[in-house]
Amino acid sequence: MARLYHVPLSPFCRKVRLTLAEKRIEVELVEERYWEQDPDFLRRNPAAKVPVLRIDGLTLTESAAICEYLDETIPDPPLMPKSPAARAEVRRLVGWFDDKFHDEVTSKLLYERVNKKVMKQGYPDSRNVKSGAQRIKFHLDYMHHLLDHRRWLAGDAMTLADFAAAAHLSALDYISDVDWHRSEVVKDWYAKIKSRPAFRGILTDQVPGFPPPVHYADLDF
Repeated sequence: MARLYHVPLSPFCRKVRLTLAEKRIEVELVEERYWEQDPDFLRRNPAAKVPVLRIDGLTLTESAAICEYLDETIPDPPLMPKSPAARAEVRRLVGWFDDKFHDEVTSKLLYERVNKKVMKQGYPDSRNVKSGAQRIKFHLDYMHHLLDHRRWLAGDAMTLADFAAAAHLSALDYISDVDWHRSEVVKDWYAKIKSRPAFRGILTDQVPGFPPPVHYADLDF
């Protein structure tokens, strides 16, 4: 059986978990407190980062590389398009969310509110939280623009770009940091992707010290 070393609210781990579930790959989840620099974990990944996936006798790191490996080795259902241009667009958007969105939003909200507490690194920096709350509006508006012209973020079919975005937004939704009223188009996209069986696992995540999440779909809009 495959084994994934992960942190439940890590969007990078969630993206891999969504891909594994979509591909119907049975996996053992091992929660890894990577910040404690455990020697055994450092041997698996000297970069001291999650996710780390053990599969097919390999140890794979970096979420984008892991997801593309899974899509290439288990092509059904496909999460990358066939044409080079369409694949480039998927990779662009995966990079957008894992780099720009992460730096401007996830690291300012999730990491300040949750990671600092879990890692015992002090209190949230209010300046970062304010910045993240402001920047997420820009990103939701950009997603609205994309979805106004496409069925899914990268085109007519669901791809890794959608999983990358949903991984970040679902983690932020755990701490109620997404204004789903800002865009009906984005809210409908999220409802659509969240209804997939692959999403069930991450919706049951709970972080010690934090109340169970109240997801927007559970509320009366």
